[in-house]
Amino acid sequence: MSKSRRYSIIGLCALLFIVLITWYFTRTAQVAVPPAIAHGYSKALKQARNGEPGAARVLYQQLGRPDLSDVRRAALHAELPNYPSPQALKLADKDLANEAPLVRQAAIHSVVGLVPSGQRTLLLGPLLEDPEQSVRFAAANALLGLSPDTLGLYFGPLQRVLDEFEKQLKGQPESAEGWIQLARLYIHNARLAEAQSALEQALRLEPDNLPAVVAQIELLDKQGKVDDSRQLLAAQLQAHPESAYLQHALGMWLLHHGEREYALLGLSKAVELEPGNQDYRYDLATTLHAQQELEAAQRQLEEIVQRHPENRKARVLLVNYWTESGQLQNVQVLLAQLEQQNPDDPALQQGL
Repeated sequence: MSKSRRYSIIGLCALLFIVLITWYFTRTAQVAVPPAIAHGYSKALKQARNGEPGAARVLYQQLGRPDLSDVRRAALHAELPNYPSPQALKLADKDLANEAPLVRQAAIHSVVGLVPSGQRTLLLGPLLEDPEQSVRFAAANALLGLSPDTLGLYFGPLQRVLDEFEKQLKGQPESAEGWIQLARLYIHNARLAEAQSALEQALRLEPDNLPAVVAQIELLDKQGKVDDSRQLLAAQLQAHPESAYLQHALGMWLLHHGEREYALLGLSKAVELEPGNQDYRYDLATTLHAQQELEAAQRQLEEIVQRHPENRKARVLLVNYWTESGQLQNVQVLLAQLEQQNPDDPALQQGL
C-alpha cells in the first residue's frame, strides 16, 4: 500500500473518530436532562397558563432544555411575558438566535411582551436582516410605529423590510386580511389616502369585517374627518348592536375625544357582551379609575385576576389601586401570590 493511500485511510479514520466522539457527547448532553424536567412540559405549561405557584421557575426550566421541540418551545414563549425577570429576558434573547424560524418568531413576541416599545430596537433590529422572510416580517411588525430616533440605525433596514412586505402582500391572492395589513403599512409611512383605499378594498371583499371597519373609523379620525368617523361608527353600531368589538371601539373613540363619562357606557356594554375578554375589562377599569370611581375599577381588576390569575398586568395595576386606597392587607395578599408565581418579578424587586 502506498504512503499516500495509507495517510488517506488514517485521515478518514481520524475524521470518523471525531464524528463519533461529537455524536456521543451531543447525545449524552441531550440525555442529561433530569427526568423530572424531561417529563414536566405539560405540567409546566399548565402552571404558567393558570398562574399557579412556581409557574415562572418551571417555565424557565423548560425553556432551558436543549431537547425541546420547536413547537413546544414556541408555546412556552407565548406564556413568558406574564413572568418577567432578567432570566426571562435572557431566555427570550437566546432564542432570537435559535436555528428554527418558528422559535425565533416566538421569541420576538416574548420580547414584545417583556420589553417596553422604546427599548426593543437593539434586541430586534438585527432580525431585520434574518435570512428567513417570515422572521424579518415578524421583527418589522414588532418595530412598527417606533419613531426614526428610536429606531436609529435600524430605520433604513426597517423600511427595506416593509417595502418587501408590501410587495409580498400585493403579489398574493386578494384577501381582506392582506388589505388590512397593507393599510397598516401605509399608515406607518403616512400614506393615508392609500391606507383608506386599502381598507375600502378589504370591506369590498368582506363588508362585515369589523377590524377593517374600526381601522377605517380610526383612519378618518386621524385625517381630521371627525364627523365622517362618527357617522360610520354609528351606522355600524346600528347594524351590529350586539358586537362587543364595536362597543369597545365606541368607548375608545369617545375616550379619544375627551368624552370619558360616555365612554364608560360603551366599555361597560363591551364587557357585558363579552365578559371573558381581559382587554375590554382592563380598559373599563382604567377608565373608571380616571373618573375617580376607584372601587368600581378595583372590582373589574379583581374579576380579571380571579378569571385569569396569570394576568400580571391586571394584578400589578390592582396592587397600585389598592395601595392608593390604603387597602394594604389586600396588597399583601396579591404580592404574596405574585411572589409564589415569580419571586424574581421586577414589581417585587421595586417594592410595590
